Amino acid sequence: MNILLPTDFSKNSWNAISYAMELFKNEKCNFFFLHTYTPSFYRMDYMLGGPLFSAIPDSGVDISLAGLEKTLEDVKKSYKNSKHNYNIISAFNTLTDEINEVTIEKEIDIVVMGTQGATGAKEIFLGTNTVYVLRKAIAPVLVIPENYTFQKIQKILLPSDYLTNYKDNELSTAIKMVKMNKAKLIVLHVKEEYDLTAGQEENKMALYRRLDGLSTTLTELKGSLMPSAILNYVQKNEIDLLMMMNRKHSFFERIFEKQNVDQIGFHVKIPFLVIRDTARVVK
Repeated sequence: MNILLPTDFSKNSWNAISYAMELFKNEKCNFFFLHTYTPSFYRMDYMLGGPLFSAIPDSGVDISLAGLEKTLEDVKKSYKNSKHNYNIISAFNTLTDEINEVTIEKEIDIVVMGTQGATGAKEIFLGTNTVYVLRKAIAPVLVIPENYTFQKIQKILLPSDYLTNYKDNELSTAIKMVKMNKAKLIVLHVKEEYDLTAGQEENKMALYRRLDGLSTTLTELKGSLMPSAILNYVQKNEIDLLMMMNRKHSFFERIFEKQNVDQIGFHVKIPFLVIRDTARVVK
């Protein structure tokens, strides 16, 4: 597997790196540690060709490389694993753009990153960079909450409204995660108002067929409202990993549209995997 680990050298970034080392300890992996930076002011030479093109030195380059080298040193010291290879990438770019460029160039299977935690007012449960990455990344993104320590994944929750027929390449990461951990997969449908349409029934059966061979349970919640129903289910059923298909105008978007997290009592406490859903919506 090719795994991308963005880092800003913070405690949360190291926590996500540690989680990744434990989660994939039995897998052959190429890890890419990524740090992006921008100079304190923009110059025309930077815009033309970045720091290598510039005649004026920029301390951001040295800081970025030094931080990556230190991260690599700490990983090798703390997690000795002959199955793992390590690479570092320092880039003058925005985080989201660089993640997508590296994803294509290095054929990244999954991005693992930490959150920036809630603000003092607890009005935002994820940092701005994390939210942008989740919305725009073309690769699956696994987010590790602040201060979360690794524990064996036994139950994985995949909410679905059955409005799309998921593609094989979109489900491959989810299936890999279930098999790798020998976990139980719970597919949850929240029935807010209406019965399933014929199209939804077809997608439900297609999904179940694609998950054949896994320990899968299809569950339905009636009379509940999104996204609170999912978050309550996670808390009450000891879910270890929440997987979400990111489709425009899906419940995923509805969660992030909330300005005040306290209104829905939501603060992420378990890792969650976000996978882009590009399939056509059916009615």
